[in-house]
Amino acid sequence: MLNLSFRYDQTAVRLQVEGLPDFSAGHGDGVLGILSSWRLQLVGSPELEGKREHLQALMAAVLPYSRHRISGVSRAFGDETSVVVMSPVGDRHQLLLRSSQPNVPPLTLNLDDAELADLVRCLDELRLDSRVQVHWELPIDYPLPRQELAERVPLGQRLGAPLIGGAALVLIAGLGLLLPVPRNPDGTLSPATSNAPELQSRSDR
Repeated sequence: MLNLSFRYDQTAVRLQVEGLPDFSAGHGDGVLGILSSWRLQLVGSPELEGKREHLQALMAAVLPYSRHRISGVSRAFGDETSVVVMSPVGDRHQLLLRSSQPNVPPLTLNLDDAELADLVRCLDELRLDSRVQVHWELPIDYPLPRQELAERVPLGQRLGAPLIGGAALVLIAGLGLLLPVPRNPDGTLSPATSNAPELQSRSDR
């Protein structure tokens, strides 16, 4: 049976997937529909490998994590039971992988921005490759909630503009109240301010 292998290379990352065509789904000889194994090499880190579910878990953690980071939102993806956890640690990105083999401790990798970008590019190339017709069960990319986007802006910066605008309005109103009323040299009100009372007094006559 025809075994297929595709490789995706970036500066610090190499991802290779292997599998077979799924003829029951109508795939041709050059289409990988059944993923049997994969290998991931990151510069300065041990080689990672596993089955389809492990690669899918990696994509489900890394892709939304990087999407949030681009939008300025720092949050972890994955929990204590997840095979893959992606979380921010200082100015780096921690990738934690739990093995399905018993008595194997979790592997922790710390990536910088360039390494994370290369990893995302490789995963995106795989996901968008027309030669790989694997149904990835990944989270839907909904727009980020407004609350998450607002929380990335410091509170002082969010409240600064409204406070400055309110203070300016109060200052202008106060200055308006302090302006003197125009008067004639003899001390009477100017015509602009005395016309209304004069008209009223004439109508009373």
